[in-house]
Amino acid sequence: MKYISSRDNPGFKRLRALVDEAKSRREERASIIDGEHLLHAALDADWPIRQLVLREDVVASVAVGGILQRLKASNTEVVTMAPGLFNALSPVVTPTGMLAEIPLPDTVSSGDDWAGDVLALAGVQDAGNLGSLLRTAVASGIKRVWLDPQTTQAWSPKALRAGMGAQFCLAIEEGCELRQKLGACRQQILVTSLAADSISLYALDLLQSNVWVFGSEGQGVPAELQALAQRRVRIPMPGQIESLNVGAAAAVCLFEQVRQREIPY
Repeated sequence: MKYISSRDNPGFKRLRALVDEAKSRREERASIIDGEHLLHAALDADWPIRQLVLREDVVASVAVGGILQRLKASNTEVVTMAPGLFNALSPVVTPTGMLAEIPLPDTVSSGDDWAGDVLALAGVQDAGNLGSLLRTAVASGIKRVWLDPQTTQAWSPKALRAGMGAQFCLAIEEGCELRQKLGACRQQILVTSLAADSISLYALDLLQSNVWVFGSEGQGVPAELQALAQRRVRIPMPGQIESLNVGAAAAVCLFEQVRQREIPY
């Protein structure tokens, strides 16, 4: 095991940049995951682990032993740090004592021949919301996601924590020009809207493949994207609330789709 003892160590500085800076993550094509759950999720998906970083007081723990056993046949570098240094590096308020550097996937492009369901997001700025949306997508059976340039990075440590491993199960295309994507796709395009011409979610036939478009937390789906939709969808809300958080709205819509298709469990 390699031991890092100083904040001035180049390896520490590099890891710190991956935690803090979207630019560094893009340039290095790497990010940081924290905790036993995400590490096992990555390994379950056969995702490479470049570095395993351990706080020295947890090296002998059962949890770390299980991770090390799974990494035994790999070339993963193992690094240890003193508690104070590790805690300064960790992206969480209460560090677990283990984190890892992972490579980001190669840029994916679905082209124009993808016929399945898609989750398309425009301007979702909160990393926690994005991670929750990705988790909902996986849970509802969606395999492909399009993110426009204004949507926050899917592979930031915060989005990865909120996704709980969802990113490892999806083909995520970032920086998409959604207007072009939606104009070329053959699936039914659906956007949530409070407009007068919107249709109740529960009146829709969702048995075919759909592209679900959700917008920013404040502004919703941009008008130019709404204009490309075959259906504007309204979630019936008999209570005294006008709209839902984007994550809640997506969950309601996507699981109505699951219900209609009667996927066996």
